[in-house]
Amino acid sequence: MVPNRLQKPPQAPLLFTKSPRSIVDDAKRLIEHSRNVQDQIVRNVQPNEATFANVLRPLAHAENAMNLECRILGFYKEVSAESTLRDASNDAMELLNDFGIETAMREDLFQLVDAVLKKNEELDPESYHLLQKQYKGYNRNGMKLSDGPQRNRLKEIQKRLQQLDIEFGKNQNEENGGIWFDPQELRGIPDDVLAELEKGTGENTGKLRLTFEVPHRFAALQYAKNSETRKRVFIASENEGGLNVSVLRETVILRDEAARLLGYPNHAAFRIEAKMAKKPETVNIFLDDLRSRLSAGGQRELETLKLLKKADLDSRGEEFDGRFFLWDLDFYKEILLEKQYAVDEQKIADYFPLQTTIQGMLGIFQHLFGLVFVEITGDERNKLSNSSKDSCIVWHDDVQVFGAWDAEEQSNEFLGYLYLDIFPRENKFGGVANFNLQPGFIREDGKRQYPATALVCNFTKPTSKKPSLLKHPEIVALFHELGHGIHDLVSRTIYSRFHGTETVIDFGEAPSQMLEHWCWTASSLKSLSRHYSALSPEYFKSWEEQAKGKSPPPEKIPDEMIESLIRAKHVNGALFHLRMLHISIFDMMIHEPASHEQVESMDLSSEYNKLRKKLMKIDGPEALGQSDDWGHGQTGIRHLMSEYDAGLYGYLYSRVFADDIFYTVFKQDPMDSQEGRRYRYAVLEKGGSQDEMKTVVDYLGREPKTDAFYKELGLS
Repeated sequence: MVPNRLQKPPQAPLLFTKSPRSIVDDAKRLIEHSRNVQDQIVRNVQPNEATFANVLRPLAHAENAMNLECRILGFYKEVSAESTLRDASNDAMELLNDFGIETAMREDLFQLVDAVLKKNEELDPESYHLLQKQYKGYNRNGMKLSDGPQRNRLKEIQKRLQQLDIEFGKNQNEENGGIWFDPQELRGIPDDVLAELEKGTGENTGKLRLTFEVPHRFAALQYAKNSETRKRVFIASENEGGLNVSVLRETVILRDEAARLLGYPNHAAFRIEAKMAKKPETVNIFLDDLRSRLSAGGQRELETLKLLKKADLDSRGEEFDGRFFLWDLDFYKEILLEKQYAVDEQKIADYFPLQTTIQGMLGIFQHLFGLVFVEITGDERNKLSNSSKDSCIVWHDDVQVFGAWDAEEQSNEFLGYLYLDIFPRENKFGGVANFNLQPGFIREDGKRQYPATALVCNFTKPTSKKPSLLKHPEIVALFHELGHGIHDLVSRTIYSRFHGTETVIDFGEAPSQMLEHWCWTASSLKSLSRHYSALSPEYFKSWEEQAKGKSPPPEKIPDEMIESLIRAKHVNGALFHLRMLHISIFDMMIHEPASHEQVESMDLSSEYNKLRKKLMKIDGPEALGQSDDWGHGQTGIRHLMSEYDAGLYGYLYSRVFADDIFYTVFKQDPMDSQEGRRYRYAVLEKGGSQDEMKTVVDYLGREPKTDAFYKELGLS
């Protein structure tokens, strides 16, 4: 029974009842309101009268009002099943993006902000941080350029870049590629995945359609015994983003032009200036050092995999030609895990049904951070939405919604809403990600606006025989993204701009990466586990039919399985991190050309494939006679288009902070709730409201160190 204090949130949940017309109309209304506020400030305040209170504060309130609605308007394009809603969402975002560019390039507002900065008023730290960010933002949007052709060209470029970002996302979400296979070609792929596949009719009668959705593609590359099947899936999926080849190319060229207009040598210098690393040189030194440390280990791991491939082919009476291909990597890693480390991902997954794992994860967060999660279902949805349709507060029937509360009895404070959209569907965002739908902040009336945050995932759907089951890498991914969601929920900032995950990119992943360590902790894995056969008599009967007389499995995952899994944590670790280095170095390479002419002549597909081969030493189709532009894998990296451009290194860079925090504070006792609460208030609550290095140093009591990072990589 849910305590009374947790039954009635003080803020109603979001309603997902928009029509295509209302999405666009709402965007126009938000723009009109914000523009009116800006115009009123300019009319009423002269530079010599400008203060934080009469310039920055009303601008911040207008930004808060905008952020309260605009993210939801953009969210429809990621999750809606209706093409008209997705198209309207794209149209709305184009309007909002254009207005954002207009706002960032208003000379009259810049003059007022400049005047406030020069007054050097005494402000609270977050307000001063806002003033600094606002001032730098204007300069980074062309205020140093004289009004005229250069500034006009910059504005044109920025508008076009926003259009390209929308186009890229639309193309990616609406990709629906797949291949028809005879069932024998899919031998080795788990039955629960095969059960999901579309059955053919007509000329495809007797065949199954394997899509490039994450669960299907990964299952094929990990388990399909037929190397030709893996090859076809890999190459086809690498080419699925063909429409976005030209989109990304134009984007990279325009970014370089814009950076040079602003006086930077390239886009990387422009972007990294505002991050923790500050300079591209810092990033390049970090990546080059990692590369040199990982190369030898990568070669040793590759030789081990080649031996496994040779033994596998010998056992089938096939000849090994000495080559190891990209589509061999995940398959032979699975064999390595099973044969040498007794790790069977399928058997491990049997202990991690999706729903019980989610409940277990929420339980860990509840204990560590002092939270309570209450799922909102059935009649409670109707009451909260003031509607007879409980579907109003979610965008799809699959979506779960939770209210998050502070567990402290004396607080009783509501924290916000958490949404889970777990399963794949057509035209939905195809990865695993967290989306902030509404930020938290202090409203004009002094009361707190509570956040809403959504996890959008694509895990295997349940069948009549089995629930949705999570492999260990999926557990890590889910825990990571839930970490972003928790960051959103417990953050407490004055301004929406700094709420939760709104930090610099090369720190933003650290809080979630730190929490990944719980997925490698024996006690956590034990607490999360429950064999699916124990969930219901129906599931037990299904398991019994496949077990062929075996004794019933224990309800909790056996210690020896956990020990084997943890022992195998760093198996192929060098190759995994060389994969990460590949996309990080590629990102820097395309955004750090020696000249504009160099980026104009760059073939991104060829460079992407050549760099992977150079770093990982693994063959692709080029070894079979195809040209270097055989695939366009770079178009599968959504982050290259928004937020993470010249920032993909951040996934490695932020892990330095994540590992340092875990080893220093939580390694000895991961479930120390006192330390969990200190982390909540000292790190997560701050969001981006202060310099991120200050957050880390204040929390650790010292400058961060790289020791734990290299230890985790096995390189200490």
